[in-house]
Amino acid sequence: MGTEAPPDGTTESDETTPEGRAARLRRAARAVNPAAAPRAGVRAVQRWQAFRVRQRELLDESNRLQSELWAQIHAGAPAATAPDTAPASGPAGREPSVGPAGRRGEETAGRSRQPMLWASPFSIGFTGALGVLLAWLLVQNLTRLSSVLTYLLVAVFLTLALNPLVEGLTRRGVSRPSSVFVVFMGFVTVVAVSAVTLLPGVVAQAVTLVERAPQVVEELAGSPWLVELDARYAVSERATTELDRLLTERGTWTTLFGGVLGAAGWVAGSLVGVLTSAILTLYLLATLPAVKDGAYRLVPASRRPGVVRLAEEIMRRVGGYALGQATVATINAVCSWLMMQVLGIPYAAILAVSVGLLGLIPLIGATLGAVIVALSALTASPTLALVVLVYYVIYQQLENYWIVPRIMKRTVSVPGAVTVVAVLAGGTLLGVLGALIAIPVAAGLLLVYEEVLIPRQEHL
Repeated sequence: MGTEAPPDGTTESDETTPEGRAARLRRAARAVNPAAAPRAGVRAVQRWQAFRVRQRELLDESNRLQSELWAQIHAGAPAATAPDTAPASGPAGREPSVGPAGRRGEETAGRSRQPMLWASPFSIGFTGALGVLLAWLLVQNLTRLSSVLTYLLVAVFLTLALNPLVEGLTRRGVSRPSSVFVVFMGFVTVVAVSAVTLLPGVVAQAVTLVERAPQVVEELAGSPWLVELDARYAVSERATTELDRLLTERGTWTTLFGGVLGAAGWVAGSLVGVLTSAILTLYLLATLPAVKDGAYRLVPASRRPGVVRLAEEIMRRVGGYALGQATVATINAVCSWLMMQVLGIPYAAILAVSVGLLGLIPLIGATLGAVIVALSALTASPTLALVVLVYYVIYQQLENYWIVPRIMKRTVSVPGAVTVVAVLAGGTLLGVLGALIAIPVAAGLLLVYEEVLIPRQEHL
C-alpha cells in the first residue's frame, strides 16, 4: 500500500520549504477541534493579540510623529497629519472618522507648532527680567511726571466743577463756546477780584505782624504763667543759648539762604502750576463733549449705554460736590470775617482767607480754621478766645444741619466711615489735593458698586 498524499497535495519533502511549513500549520489548525479548547482561554488569547496589535500601531505612530517633529524643529517644515485623520471614503456629507492615534497625532502636531524657544529656562528668566525692567522704567517716568499729572488732575476737577454752569447756560439757548467763555472768564474774574481785594490787606497785616513780633514776644514773656514757667524750668536761658549756637554756626545761614531760595522756587513753581492748570481747564472745558465721546467709543457697543449713564452720573456728582464745597467754604469764610470784625480780632483778612481755604478740606478743614482763629484771639484775651470757640460750635451745628443738607442734597451721599477712610487715604496719597477729591471719588466708586457689582452678583 502506497503512502497517502496530504490533502493539499504536498509531500514530506516539501515541508522544509516555507510553503510546506505553512501547509503543515494549516493542517494542524484543521485537525484541532475548536470546541475542545476552553472558550475563556480562546477569548483571552484573542484579546491579547488585539492588544498587541494596537500597541504596535500606537508605537509606530509615535515614532512617525517624533520623526516629523524633529524634522520640523531642524528644517521648519509643517508637521504632516496622521493617516487616521485623512478624509476617508464614504457617503457624502459625513465627517471622516478619526481614530485614537489620529487624535493624538493632531494634539502632538498642535503642540509642536508652538515655539520651542519658550521651553528654555534661560528664555523664561530673560523675558521676566525684561518685564521687570520695563515696569521699573515706567514707574520712574511716572514719578517724574507727578507734577504734570497733578496739574492735569486739578484741571479735570475744575472742569467737572464748572461744567454744570456751562450746561446750565447751554440749556438756556447759549452756544457751548459762548457758555465756556462766560463761565471761565467769570471764574477768572472772581479769583482776580478776590486776590486784588484781599491781597493788599493780607500783605499789610503780614507786615504789621512782622513788625510787632518783638513786642508780642515781650508781652508774652511778661505774662505771669510764662514767668512762673521760666523760673521753674529756665526756659528763656535755654532758648537764648540755643539761639546763640544756631547764629554762630555756618550751616544755619546756608540752610536759611537755601530755604529762601527754595521758597522763591516754590512760589515760582506754584505760579506756573496755577497758569498751567487754568489753561488745561479752559481746553478741557471747551472740548469736554468730544473727549467724552471719544472715551465712550472705546467701550463695546453692547455695554456703552450703561457706561455712559454711570460716567455721566459720576461727573455730575463730582461737579456738584466741588461747587457745593466751595460754596460752604465761602459762607464759612464770610461769616468768620464778620465775626472777627465785630469782636475786633486782629488779622481778620488773613484768618478769613485761611478759614476759607481750609474749609475746602472735608471733615477737618473747618475745625482747623476754628482752632487757628481761636489761637489768634487768645493773644488778645482768653475771654475773646472762649467767645470764638462758642461761635464756631454754634456755626458748625448750623452748617452741618442746615447749610450742608440744602447745598449737598443732590450731590454725594457717602457713609461716615467711608468718608473718613477716603479722606485719610486721599490725604496720604496726594496730600491736600487727595483729601479734596477723596469724597467724590468714593461716591463714584459706591455708585459703581451699587449699579454694577450688586446687580451682577444677583444674576449669578
